[in-house]
Amino acid sequence: MLPNSTRAVAVDSVTLMAEPFPPNAPLQFGSDVRTRVMLFATNLTLQAGEDASAVTAEAEDGIALRYQLSVEAVVSVPDCPGITAVVVRLHDNLGDAGDVLIGITYHGMTSNRVRVGIGHIGGGPPDDPPIPTPTPTPIQTPTPTPTPTPTPAPAPTPDLGSGASLHGKRVFPSDNPWNQDISTMPVDPNSPNLIASIGLNTGLHADFGTVYDGAPNGIPYVVVSATQSLVTINFTAYGDESDPGPYPVPSSAPIEGGPNSSGDRHVLVIDRDHWKLYELGYAFPINNGASWNADCGATFDLNSNALRPAGWTSADAAGLPIFPGLVRYDEAVEQGQITHALRFTVQNSRRAYVYPARHFASNKTDPNLPPMGMRVRLKASFDISGFPPEVQVILRALKKYGMMVADNGSNWYISGAPDPRWSDDHLRTLGSIKGSNFEVVQMGAIVTK
Repeated sequence: MLPNSTRAVAVDSVTLMAEPFPPNAPLQFGSDVRTRVMLFATNLTLQAGEDASAVTAEAEDGIALRYQLSVEAVVSVPDCPGITAVVVRLHDNLGDAGDVLIGITYHGMTSNRVRVGIGHIGGGPPDDPPIPTPTPTPIQTPTPTPTPTPTPAPAPTPDLGSGASLHGKRVFPSDNPWNQDISTMPVDPNSPNLIASIGLNTGLHADFGTVYDGAPNGIPYVVVSATQSLVTINFTAYGDESDPGPYPVPSSAPIEGGPNSSGDRHVLVIDRDHWKLYELGYAFPINNGASWNADCGATFDLNSNALRPAGWTSADAAGLPIFPGLVRYDEAVEQGQITHALRFTVQNSRRAYVYPARHFASNKTDPNLPPMGMRVRLKASFDISGFPPEVQVILRALKKYGMMVADNGSNWYISGAPDPRWSDDHLRTLGSIKGSNFEVVQMGAIVTK
């Protein structure tokens, strides 16, 4: 940090100019115009065999949105013992944000966060409170008997099979946008118009449950092990925006709407051993599942916060993963808590998307229509005490984590996974909750092209 301040010692990694740093800096070489910033840190030395991937960086802007910064280089500064230069690439959605707080994490240890100006200097989040330095008082005490170090509880292991329980294992890191507590974030200035466009008097609808029209009601998933055979995926519509196969899709993988469905036909597969997610849209098994045809496909490392490339779709219109946003029986009933945002649909969306979405699916440009990725939350004042226990779990999640616009469909339809143990009567009580009971969480940069 600069003396007597929280501002970082940082320069543009190419021009060596100081802040404020432009979000993009066209150069005479290469096509990637995203700005690289060189931060200078102390007490950061990579171990033998490590590279920049051992270090992560994150920025927080003035409305508490967090952005992962790609760490591209970690090198010692010549003739400056103990000083290390860390080159980070600014996030695609980090525009003219003003001051942001940037922190670096290495081997689970996070640095103090320093202030950097992006686009302009000023504003931004408040400084982190200083860490007090305790003054130890020597006390003559007998040498205590060492206390055995408790053995940490093993990480939960998901079951195998269709609709299997994850036993509380969390999808994506705790700082992932899906797992972000948004209960105290500001309300978007355009919230009234955005909510009205979805329907002030339209009730919530559980787009999941037991059985509908002869098939399991909801978006199913299956959990497999590392031994699951890989099969070829033939992409029939969005191959240029799909992650190539093969995928570990069982021949008996459940299909949304059943094997004869003419709907979205999503297929979701979780590899519990590699902790990866595979998702297909409009999927059909070929030769009894020896291969699959699908409009599109996406894979996600569930240990990573990486997003899909900007502008890319996924098995979801918003370019988001589907599975993390589902209401699941194992969470709502077995665990008694949902610790992530949910997924919902709107009839009319805008030709735009906001972080963490990566894709839009509309030609409408009305700013009062919701962009993909827009997050809403149930108002804190809404009384949930009269609802069935598992529905209260859903509503608590809607207050703390909210739900994101993920696809075009019926207004206020919440996605979930089918399970024969759901009570459809209990889920129908969600219909008494209207659009007017929600508010839009303040959005960051809106991408329109």
